[in-house]
Amino acid sequence: MQDKIICLPKRVQPSQNHSSVSNVSQAVASTTPLPPPKPSPTNPATVEMKGLKTDLDLQQYSFINQMCYERALHWYAKYFPYLVLIHTLVFMLCSNFWFKFPGSSSKIEHFISILGKCFDSPWTTRALSEVSGEDSEEKDNRKNNMSRSNTIQSGPEGSLVNSQSLKSIPEKFVVDKSTAGALDKKEGEQAKALFEKVKKFRLHVEEGDILYAMYVRQTVLKVIKFLIIIAYNSALVSKVQFTVDCNVDIQDMTGYKNFSCNHTMAHLFSKLSFCYLCFVSIYGLTCLYTLYWLFYRSLREYSFEYVRQETGIDDIPDVKNDFAFMLHMIDQYDPLYSKRFAVFLSEVSENKLKQLNLNNEWTPDKLRQKLQTNAHNRLELPLIMLSGLPDTVFEITELQSLKLEIIKNVMIPATIAQLDNLQELSLHQCSVKIHSAALSFLKENLKVLSVKFDDMRELPPWMYGLRNLEELYLVGSLSHDISKNVTLESLRDLKSLKILSIKSNVSKIPQAVVDVSSHLQKMCVHNDGTKLVMLNNLKKMTNLTELELVHCDLERIPHAVFSLLSLQELDLKENNLKSIEEIVSFQHLRKLTVLKLWHNSITYIPEHIKKLTSLERLAFSHNKIEVLPSHLFLCNKIRYLDLSYNDIRFIPPEVGVLQSLQYFSITCNKVESLPDELYFCKKLKTLKIGKNSLSVLSPKIGNLLFLSYLDVKGNHFEILPPELGDCRALKRAGLVVEDALFETLPSDVREQMKAE
Repeated sequence: MQDKIICLPKRVQPSQNHSSVSNVSQAVASTTPLPPPKPSPTNPATVEMKGLKTDLDLQQYSFINQMCYERALHWYAKYFPYLVLIHTLVFMLCSNFWFKFPGSSSKIEHFISILGKCFDSPWTTRALSEVSGEDSEEKDNRKNNMSRSNTIQSGPEGSLVNSQSLKSIPEKFVVDKSTAGALDKKEGEQAKALFEKVKKFRLHVEEGDILYAMYVRQTVLKVIKFLIIIAYNSALVSKVQFTVDCNVDIQDMTGYKNFSCNHTMAHLFSKLSFCYLCFVSIYGLTCLYTLYWLFYRSLREYSFEYVRQETGIDDIPDVKNDFAFMLHMIDQYDPLYSKRFAVFLSEVSENKLKQLNLNNEWTPDKLRQKLQTNAHNRLELPLIMLSGLPDTVFEITELQSLKLEIIKNVMIPATIAQLDNLQELSLHQCSVKIHSAALSFLKENLKVLSVKFDDMRELPPWMYGLRNLEELYLVGSLSHDISKNVTLESLRDLKSLKILSIKSNVSKIPQAVVDVSSHLQKMCVHNDGTKLVMLNNLKKMTNLTELELVHCDLERIPHAVFSLLSLQELDLKENNLKSIEEIVSFQHLRKLTVLKLWHNSITYIPEHIKKLTSLERLAFSHNKIEVLPSHLFLCNKIRYLDLSYNDIRFIPPEVGVLQSLQYFSITCNKVESLPDELYFCKKLKTLKIGKNSLSVLSPKIGNLLFLSYLDVKGNHFEILPPELGDCRALKRAGLVVEDALFETLPSDVREQMKAE
């Protein structure tokens, strides 16, 4: 319909408008000139209508139609279609704005992307299949507990748990276990990447609630809009009329003032307006329900309580803010999505996946390739900087020693009992938890435990119950404060402990050590320079055979040591000893065979060292000794004598008394000549005389038939004696000398040394 409104002049009765008759006779007819009506015999008073005759009939009626449309027609009837369009656009904008706004659309798109991957991930199917395979009795117990908890909880505190989140999930999720069990390396890596994505997404989305706020505001706006539309449309729909009276003061142009107009779209608009009200009412009721859903319970909190109870994955965390809101939204579509998504929020599930990937990466064959023999002559498997402990380790039944280094959150399972030969365990900067069955196994089988830690909390509490443990090595700080008070728990339950080594920062012997003093045979204290005082507790260690006090800032030999009658070896390395006059007291230690006073500041050796006749190994290296007393060599049982890195200039001829001497070192001194008596020590195997001021090597060196290692490098020799060829045990690898000096030997001697 091209015309919005069609108007015709309206006949006016004289009684109604007598004054206008004269004006009507001068009016102009619109469109074609109207023929003058004949007087009716029944109504002689009727006035004949005559318009002003012109040649612009069409323009006159177009003008009248437009004037009446603008002035006589109600605005609601005129603009109804445009109002519908505007309202529809507003509703569309309110409903879709958060899908286009960058701050919200990016979150939604990312969430949908991650959600779909989590839903389709084989790892999700595997994790839920483990739940579906549970005993039915366990499921019934869990359901009973769940219903009981829902009955008890009420009020605002229980609103989060009692929410309808996931309540429509089927209780049994059946999967094909043959499919669920097969998870190849690629799928495992994809699932691992999904865990990282979910972590980052949760961390980012839980910070704010822009999605929730935007959704609430647009819903409120739509409800307000709905109420406004219903209100004014209901009031104005009656204004849409088919016939409209129009009074326009334009008789000077047309000859008429009153018109009767027909609104051509009125009937259609009237019907459409009623339909429009119905549709808007339905839409408005939907908005009201949405508003009720938004405020009926908090959508900024989401509880996985139902999932935790149904699946048994107890560490799935509750979420909040926009993350919670999106999960509530997805529940309106299918709650199963949230259930499968929850798998990727569980740290337990992530650890299981890491374990599976770890097992796939570290097969038993690959682990066997890393086996090696350690210092204790045990078959050892070192694992460094892994994400966990592979279960495949426990398939290597020949394993004797397991070394774990820089591995966080290690869980030792009950399957460790398969390692029948395991005797040694090393934990270096590892936080370890242990299964009760595994602990029972270690209590019976473990002989050696080494723990290296940065924090006292890394010390495994279960180590104090290893009743068959024989050796314990602790490396790390045992003191939290400046006073160096040790917080080590009692070791009294370690009934079999024989060797204890502490490399730490202790200022006194820990009380925990005193508790095992009666059966301790070897104790090592390696300090970081902290001064060790109050050593009287040493007297209680009556069975001690070896004692090492290293880097403890000792200025004198502790008197408590002289009470250890069973002592066989004493090492006082890296202390601050300057005088050792009290060495005479060692004569009471009849079993003392090894004395190491190296890396100190000793300037001389007392003559009464001769009373230590039981000594077999003596180390005075890295001191400041200038003179060797001849009485030193009266300790005729000495087999090992190390005097290197001192300021010695002269070797007494009494050295020849040491007929048992096998190792003699004077490296890095100022010796200018060697006494011939040295070559009477025919059992000598190692002779180190390098970095001195020697110019001649005596031909008598040929008397040392057992010599296998000779260091003469760094002296002033011009030639080597051919008699070196008599040392049949000496090979080229055991002769440390300049290449040019080696060439001075006869060719047959050189060939002999080079021969295998």
